[in-house]
Amino acid sequence: MQTSQKPPKLVRKPPPQDNPFKRIDIALKRNHYQPDALIEILHAAQNTFGYLEADTLAYIAKNLKLPLSRVYGVATFYHLFTLKPGGKHTCVVCLGTACYVKGSQKVLAALEQQTKIQAGETTSDGQISLLTARCIGACGIAPAVVFDGQVAGQVSPAAALVKVEGWETPE
Repeated sequence: MQTSQKPPKLVRKPPPQDNPFKRIDIALKRNHYQPDALIEILHAAQNTFGYLEADTLAYIAKNLKLPLSRVYGVATFYHLFTLKPGGKHTCVVCLGTACYVKGSQKVLAALEQQTKIQAGETTSDGQISLLTARCIGACGIAPAVVFDGQVAGQVSPAAALVKVEGWETPE
């Protein structure tokens, strides 16, 4: 005996919206929601949003079942995490011992004068964020500066200014 069952209707679903929190969810799942993966999850969140907002930290704390104070403490302890939106370009001057001895303070002073901002700030047009790091682990090429994620060694104040002036030019 044959039954006349109708085939199921194919319903086209709209494409999923690009929910940036899904990227964090993927990182959470990949790490099995383990609290000891907090730093990796924070990196994933910062890569997604560019910085760590309060609601993002709360989302991570809830999903890792950690106190918000602990998540906030880790996010503010490590220098690579930022709670404020950054500029289009970032410049990180290493102030570790080797870089300091080789003149990184002069590089930083020149950059602060050129950009008219202090370390830790972003220019008013949102083009450049100027940051410092205690050590980036590039002591052999001191003084080192990280321009948009690319480490440059033996950077003179003049060389740093040339790089940043290229960023200031309207595109």
